[in-house]
Amino acid sequence: MDRITITDDLSFSRIIYGMWRLGDDSDTSPAHVQAKIEACLEQGITTMDQADIYGGYEAEEVLGNALRAAPALKDQIEIVTKCGIVAPAGRYAGARVKHYDTSATHITASVDHSLRLMGIDRIDTLLVHRPDPFMDHHETGAALDGLVAAGKVRSIGVSNFKRHDWTLLQSAMQTTLVTNQIEASLSAHHAFTNGDIAFCQECGVPVMAWSPLGGGALMTGDGAVQDALARVAATQGVDKSAVAVAWLLAHPARIMPVMGTNNIARIKTLSDALKVTMDRETWFTLYTAALGQEVP
Repeated sequence: MDRITITDDLSFSRIIYGMWRLGDDSDTSPAHVQAKIEACLEQGITTMDQADIYGGYEAEEVLGNALRAAPALKDQIEIVTKCGIVAPAGRYAGARVKHYDTSATHITASVDHSLRLMGIDRIDTLLVHRPDPFMDHHETGAALDGLVAAGKVRSIGVSNFKRHDWTLLQSAMQTTLVTNQIEASLSAHHAFTNGDIAFCQECGVPVMAWSPLGGGALMTGDGAVQDALARVAATQGVDKSAVAVAWLLAHPARIMPVMGTNNIARIKTLSDALKVTMDRETWFTLYTAALGQEVP
């Protein structure tokens, strides 16, 4: 599987395994989680996407239990995690309201929690999960730089940021931001025209795409997009999901789809997207179906 360079000494697999549903599985045993990771590794999928808030602040520990039971896996994967969202759940059950916290105190404490829960010494990439309208960018930027300098975090990125959010934070940092994780799919295609992806291309920054199957909506029901996906899938001998992911992979922005499923059989087919031939006209055939009309 192709890899995307993140820093001089860090690269990600082109397809990333998303763990936002890890704690929702009926089986969260270390052995079952280990089986999911191994199914990824067999395909060359080595990058795991986490967040402190996933699973009500429990998913990181679920992963950590698996890594403690099979410590050799730590050297075979890259771990991305996020911080900054405080919801009234788990260790923040006492919060009066869901909010964002990008203060130095919160970010540092969150990273320390993540390291402890996952049983690792360093996070490969830490993402600020959402733009914080109450952010002191000087304080946040200094805290993030400090985590890199302390060796707790290898690189810093963001999630769901617009260009102005990115440039504000970057202006107060010495560390270069390495990625933006945004929603992108055939059902959420506005990032291709609203400047989100174009800005990342301008900066030479690879994009991480969450919900690349539209939360499953692209795979179910009737509609022009589903029909178009089915036609391409039939000609190439793959599932519709592989075509939807290949549509993202084909884009020159070096998009890394973040695929989340607890079904090991489905995990084993995530790399089928790499089998799909996606030429320009096929890409636009799917895009036209998503738009509901031909391009102007």
